[in-house]
Amino acid sequence: MPITLYNSLTRRPEPFAPRDPQRVTMYVCGPTVYNYVHIGNARGPVLFDVLANLLRRHYPQLVYARNITDVDDKINTAAKEAGCPISVITERYTEAYRQDMAALGIAPPDIEPKATAHIEPIIAMIESLIASGHAYAASGHVLFEVGSYAAYGALSGRDPEELIAGARVEVAPYKKNPGDFVLWKPSTPDLPGWDSPWGIGRPGWHIECSAMCEAHLGETIDIHAGGVDLQFPHHENEIAQSTCAHGGKVFARWWLHNGMLTFDGRKMSKSLGNVLKVHELLKQHPAEALRLVLLRGHYRQPLDWSDDAVTQAVSTLDGWYRVLRDLAEVALPEAPLPVPAAVEAALCDDLNTPQALAELSQLADAARQADAAGRQAAKAALLGGGALLGLLQQDAEAWFKHGGATEVDASQVESLLEQRRNARAARDFKRADAIREELSAMGVVIEDGAQGTRWSVAKA
Repeated sequence: MPITLYNSLTRRPEPFAPRDPQRVTMYVCGPTVYNYVHIGNARGPVLFDVLANLLRRHYPQLVYARNITDVDDKINTAAKEAGCPISVITERYTEAYRQDMAALGIAPPDIEPKATAHIEPIIAMIESLIASGHAYAASGHVLFEVGSYAAYGALSGRDPEELIAGARVEVAPYKKNPGDFVLWKPSTPDLPGWDSPWGIGRPGWHIECSAMCEAHLGETIDIHAGGVDLQFPHHENEIAQSTCAHGGKVFARWWLHNGMLTFDGRKMSKSLGNVLKVHELLKQHPAEALRLVLLRGHYRQPLDWSDDAVTQAVSTLDGWYRVLRDLAEVALPEAPLPVPAAVEAALCDDLNTPQALAELSQLADAARQADAAGRQAAKAALLGGGALLGLLQQDAEAWFKHGGATEVDASQVESLLEQRRNARAARDFKRADAIREELSAMGVVIEDGAQGTRWSVAKA
């Protein structure tokens, strides 16, 4: 089943064909670790985690890199405010990021390069750009000369002059042209810095990704992905410096960009007070519900986040897990689980997660209605389709009893349910109703059915 991906550079969907099927390379821009990330920062990692799952089905030797930016002016500011070295800030929030991503069901990348561990390759790339006439040193800085690269602006599809004006770039006296961007900048004694041919300094943001890509994936990679907000100037600048540093070789063959997240129709921003941090959302809602919301929109389109969207996601997962709970005694076939063709076909069509989720709902309906002879295959299909999307991977009982923000004592619940059963057997319905109300006050929902009484934790 061929994979088709929309290429932001060519502005059209193209059948994906890696340069080397035995080593497919993908690089995703990771976080700048100075604080907890917000839910918008998680959309790309969730979506490209699904893409990695899909690619590995077709190309088992995928090499997936997602970087950590651990030297940046925002980090410097955070460290200064906290009165500690930048390493304290970066280590704290790198670990927090990893924990947040793991909670959302995102597998760690194969490679997680850090900018500070690549200072030598960064300096070497800058030196090669100077030597080839694409960069120049001035006043302790090194800058890329945008005019030296004729194709600048191809990714964003606008005239370079418009891009420069739109970016409101700083026009410093040491720049030859207003659009030239920094590869290396000097550091004062109170800032982190490394020795270089241009003095003590630190790298610019854009050159870090180019150097890390080259170091781990090669001069030409198959896929480069990130948020659409990175298209200009970050990705545009990456293309320019990498192409020029590598003698004109193509830097990335496919560019994928995910749309931005809005909150109740408005852009997330600190000034509006609507920045929702993953760290906090995980305390309020089941992590799998957050992942499902992020998958419900097509990756190239904007996605609106709301409390209602999370509530709907919880309800959807309740329904799917209820099917799996009803099929708990049905044995699965030997691994690996089959991946339903309809789910895979949707993802092969430019990572169409909304269609894939619709197919998953149909699989849940089919499993709910399956007769005894078809239950094993139906359960396997539901779980196999869910696995490709990173969903339905926990035990159904765990979802119902621990999937919410409320913490309950399971032994206490079971004790109360036993008391309720005894009260009902003795026809003491007043006592039975009182126990139901006590459980409800604890955030526990009970359901009486043919299979006995089941309970679950009410989810936020």
